[in-house]
Amino acid sequence: MKKPHAYLSIAAAIGLTLGSHTLLAQEQDYKQLHKEAILIDTHNDVLISVMEGLDISLDLRGKTHSDLARFKEGGVDAQFFSVWSDETGTFKYANQQIDSLQAIVKRHPDKMMLANNTQDIKQAVQEGKLASLIGVEGGHMIESDLKKLEQLHKRGARYLTLTWNNSTPWATSALDESSGKLPNSKKGLTKFGQKVVHRMNELGMMVDVSHVGEKTFWDVMAVTKKPVLVSHSCVHDINPVFRNLTDEQIKAVAKNGGVVHLNFFSGFLDPEFTNRIDNFGKEHKSEIDSLKNEGWKNDAIMDFLAENYPVAVQDLRPPLSLLLDHLDHIVKLVGVDYVGLGSDFDGISSSPKQLDGVQDFPVITKELLARGYSEEDIKKILGANFLRVFKANAG
Repeated sequence: MKKPHAYLSIAAAIGLTLGSHTLLAQEQDYKQLHKEAILIDTHNDVLISVMEGLDISLDLRGKTHSDLARFKEGGVDAQFFSVWSDETGTFKYANQQIDSLQAIVKRHPDKMMLANNTQDIKQAVQEGKLASLIGVEGGHMIESDLKKLEQLHKRGARYLTLTWNNSTPWATSALDESSGKLPNSKKGLTKFGQKVVHRMNELGMMVDVSHVGEKTFWDVMAVTKKPVLVSHSCVHDINPVFRNLTDEQIKAVAKNGGVVHLNFFSGFLDPEFTNRIDNFGKEHKSEIDSLKNEGWKNDAIMDFLAENYPVAVQDLRPPLSLLLDHLDHIVKLVGVDYVGLGSDFDGISSSPKQLDGVQDFPVITKELLARGYSEEDIKKILGANFLRVFKANAG
């Protein structure tokens, strides 16, 4: 990465004196670069909404972060659709979600294409289609059965997040490990967990260590033979929450040849976000309590507050610059080859300002240019780093 230099602010000042032509050229530059790059987002939960009856071929603004038109608008070339459930989820439910994605692709062959490897992604880009990939979020859905892991891979799953917030019988989660309730002897991968990692390596299925506990993380790093994926996590040094990676973990991912994809959730990016939410809740406690007593659900209450206090709710969100600060931290620590984007759109309740949905990815390219990143480095961040890891696993 090129460090930001004083000349950037000078150039900006000159640009202002030159007037709109310079500003227009800068805007065209970032839009052209964004179009040229292969943008790969490693985590999106819109399948949850699909399972609830929404159709992503329609305009879902105001309902979701994502739909087909907005993927196109945002220049998203390849999207990992998360197959997710809470701890009650089953292998059967995982397959139902895969069925749903495959049905969507089948209905829109002019806009989408299922992808299983790097060559498929490149073909989709050439054809102007959204490369649609599957990531299973939560090892509990293989039901401690390697055959079910193999079946999910056969159906197109190209990564497995070993745990969600809940632990499995063979791997402990970050939430459980950080709770203080587990003795050290109960943390990490079991022998069966090691077999899961080995089998994933053999299948060409990426081992995703987002959500896993620190002991599980180090156990994975000791046994994996392939580069790992961190599909949607942030930097612990900036915001010390249980889901974020320490500097030592980030260094280990880089040494392994893996990649860390940054989550857009405000609560993982901003150490002050929770305090702002708490204070907002206290200020509007009487209204919230009244709505709850009337039977309103939390999502409906939040929509009501956002509609009635738009400025205050907008101010709860962190600035886009904080996402870039997390990215800068990783680049300064291990280099530009080990970071990417894993938005977690449609799985998060709050994102930074200017990132209201998948249509807004170009503003990240704009800000990376403003921070002095080269075009080559930006292309790495947007997708090339991931393609390297994917190729090392799946070909």
